[in-house]
Amino acid sequence: MSSSDLAVQEAAVPSAVRVVNDFSIQVATVNGSGSQTANLVLLRSIFQSGVPVSGKNMFPSNIAGLPTWYTIRANKLGYVGRKKEIDFLVAMNAETAREDVLSLEPGAAVLYDEPLKLNALRTDLVFYPVPFDRIVGEVCKDARLRRLVKNMIYDGVLSKLLNIELAQMEHALKKQMGRKAKAVELNMGALSAGFAYASERLTKQDPFWIEPMDETRGMILVEGNAAAALGCMMAGVTVVAWYPITPSSSLPETLIGYLRKYRLDKATGKATFAVVQAEDEIASIGMVIGAGWAGARAMTSTAGPGVSLMSEFAGLAYYAEVPGVVFDIQRVGPSTGLPTRTSQQDIIATAFLSHGDTKHLMLIPASVEECYTMAMEAFDLAERFQTLVFVMSDLDLGMNTWMSTPFGYPERPLDRGKVLDEPTLRRIGEWGRYTDVDGDGIPYRTIPGGFGPAYFTRGSGHNERGQYSERPDDYVNNLERLGRKFETARAAMPAPVIDDAAGASIGVIGYGTSHWAIEESRDQLARERDLRTGYLRLRAYPFTPDLEAFVARYDRVYVVEQNRDAQMLGLMRLEMPPGLIAKLRSVLHFNGLPIDARSVTDEILVQEGLKARDAVARAVVSAGSAGGE
Repeated sequence: MSSSDLAVQEAAVPSAVRVVNDFSIQVATVNGSGSQTANLVLLRSIFQSGVPVSGKNMFPSNIAGLPTWYTIRANKLGYVGRKKEIDFLVAMNAETAREDVLSLEPGAAVLYDEPLKLNALRTDLVFYPVPFDRIVGEVCKDARLRRLVKNMIYDGVLSKLLNIELAQMEHALKKQMGRKAKAVELNMGALSAGFAYASERLTKQDPFWIEPMDETRGMILVEGNAAAALGCMMAGVTVVAWYPITPSSSLPETLIGYLRKYRLDKATGKATFAVVQAEDEIASIGMVIGAGWAGARAMTSTAGPGVSLMSEFAGLAYYAEVPGVVFDIQRVGPSTGLPTRTSQQDIIATAFLSHGDTKHLMLIPASVEECYTMAMEAFDLAERFQTLVFVMSDLDLGMNTWMSTPFGYPERPLDRGKVLDEPTLRRIGEWGRYTDVDGDGIPYRTIPGGFGPAYFTRGSGHNERGQYSERPDDYVNNLERLGRKFETARAAMPAPVIDDAAGASIGVIGYGTSHWAIEESRDQLARERDLRTGYLRLRAYPFTPDLEAFVARYDRVYVVEQNRDAQMLGLMRLEMPPGLIAKLRSVLHFNGLPIDARSVTDEILVQEGLKARDAVARAVVSAGSAGGE
């Protein structure tokens, strides 16, 4: 290697300019190259060092061969939303390397495959060339495995350059690969070889360092879909009907593993559950409704295209009043859209899913812990209100790795809602399937094989007794009662999380994964512009009275969403008086990448007249083409 290729300085960067535990790393590779293991090992090693961390994977929707980017953010203050700027690039993909390097801010660092000669592109970056093919050839004699082992070399190099203890890397590798002794040994060799090369041939000149902290003690790393699956099992789900679709498939796949491990009858070894991979999303929701009618706790998991297909059955569940749970792991639409990008684009469609007058209950988790707890809550609400409950997650939350405190074991008994029993029948005297006995819009139901009379379930017109009817008064009474039930549900939905700021004139409303960018943005506004903001995080629809009260307290309220059409703000407009609607403004992000704090901050400053629109740079991100579900 010539001295011109090795763009390093003899002197290390002085400690006075070190950037410690506050930077992002982006690894650019090819989908299907085995890089995910190396990326998770890097993420976990930083986590094990006690430094708050998050990982976000941007991958193509094909099987293999297209570009993929994995971004790790380490932040000592605990910010885990996506950071807009990339501080340290690992360039392993020749197809995107040039564009990746040109998009970096001055002062960033680049670790790259030596033959790419990326150091010729710019003079304001720090470059670390590494001959990956030569190193992997020395470590792995099997040419078929070199492509997979090669990625572990950059982990070893980063271990040295970023000051991550090699022991932490080794521990993370064993955690990731489990009992695969030969694979662990081979990858450990690549890890050590990368570390040795960096020790001998590279001199650190970038400012980025990892120093041990104690901010992750007792915490776990988990994906939102896995957390939701665990919550479903704890909720007592017995029927799972699903059809594979990105980004929801890992939820039922993980749930299947949990059920097989924990829900087999100990005496017989037989399953106490049923899991069916249906022929399509229409069939899966039909099975859920059938199982819910029969008294089972049933669920499906899908994404936007699946929700669209479930429309007619959703109307049946609403009108016939059958419980069920649907997880919508939102992705970018319309149509096939970008299957492996994140969004909040299904809010309005889901709220009113189906033809006719329908309104559905929605839960909106912002964290993996809420994926777990809201999964349990969804089943209780579905049976309590005898309707579908939609859990509105998204790709960012569902498929990416997040930190969390360990989940608590459920302590409350299951809420089966108004199931007719003998004491209730004696109290009410006469039962009708759709009779509003208590004035809350919720009738009593009977379950096949249980106590009480049978009835005919229908999606056509019916009266209070469940009998077929086309009488206008029967139809109006039924629709008005369903409306009362929806109003009753307001008090049962999870309340918003509110953080008021005394004396502030600006409020911010967010939901789902936008929360993490909003939290950081509020700190940026306060630190950089002395602009204090109140904050309300919505967790459910229908809204509680807290929402209107919050808007009333502020002069201007920014609603932050990851969609083009301000869908949640649209729902608010349907319910709020004109004086409050006039206070609402939108901050919209819909490029498929997880929303970042700087974008939120810049847009609020522009709308406040504190920053010129043309001064806000629009992010340009390289992305692979998409195809298939």
